[in-house]
Amino acid sequence: MNIRERRIDKVRAVLLLILGVILVAPLFLMFASSLKDDRYQILAELGSFRAFIVTNPELSNYVEILGKKSIFPMGRFFVNSVIILSGSVVGTIAVSSMAGFALLRGKFKVNKWMIFVIVALYIIPLESIMLPMMFEAVKLRLLDTYLIQILPFIASPLFIFLFYQFFKMVPESIAEAASIEGASFWKIYRSIYFPLNVPAIVTVAILQGMDMWNQYLWPLLVTQTDRVRPMTVAIANFFGQDEIYWDKAFAGSVLMMIPVLAFYLFFQRYFLSSVASSAVKE
Repeated sequence: MNIRERRIDKVRAVLLLILGVILVAPLFLMFASSLKDDRYQILAELGSFRAFIVTNPELSNYVEILGKKSIFPMGRFFVNSVIILSGSVVGTIAVSSMAGFALLRGKFKVNKWMIFVIVALYIIPLESIMLPMMFEAVKLRLLDTYLIQILPFIASPLFIFLFYQFFKMVPESIAEAASIEGASFWKIYRSIYFPLNVPAIVTVAILQGMDMWNQYLWPLLVTQTDRVRPMTVAIANFFGQDEIYWDKAFAGSVLMMIPVLAFYLFFQRYFLSSVASSAVKE
């Protein structure tokens, strides 16, 4: 390695370090602010480097928002978010994988245009169809329930296409041998295709989980009480008309970030392998 290449590597390392600091700084600021018990101090320090310094760390914000008698019962909202997340992830994996398998191994003919139409459906913004969805929810009397926050999102065109692409990599000879042995259409899916595509399953779980965990507008429209509201809507309660509870808002944001971040870090090797494998040509 010559001197020029070493200099390029040093410059690249410095740029990556700067980029890393820029990305991590907001997260550190959020965590540091959640350990301060004076919301007016937090607001006053937001424009300086003192916002990143915690002289006397306190856990009072977490204790208060997680308490049973708290005016901001984040524990209840956290449970609601977990229920919605779990139901949507399980439903999405089941429906999308079965749809992708049906497109690949079904009796009807699938061509590139049909796959293109399925993927094109993903670009339709949720806001454009939210009003018809609300009318249907009112007719079915599903407002203020977990089901209305889960059901509209379990059939994703993007994830159907993802499973379709991964299922294509399974050799057809395996399915044909299983069919000769008497395996049914459902058993081939359940015993061969589904277990062989763990990276795709984990990828869908991560992407759908992050999307559902961060949902705000739809839960805000379809929930009327705190009984089924997720954390995203609950955090908005910290920003009142008269005053803003910055300390409680930062603590709630940290609690909301930890589960998804831990889940992603735990399964990131599957996620990266699925991204590398998903570039399969049609």
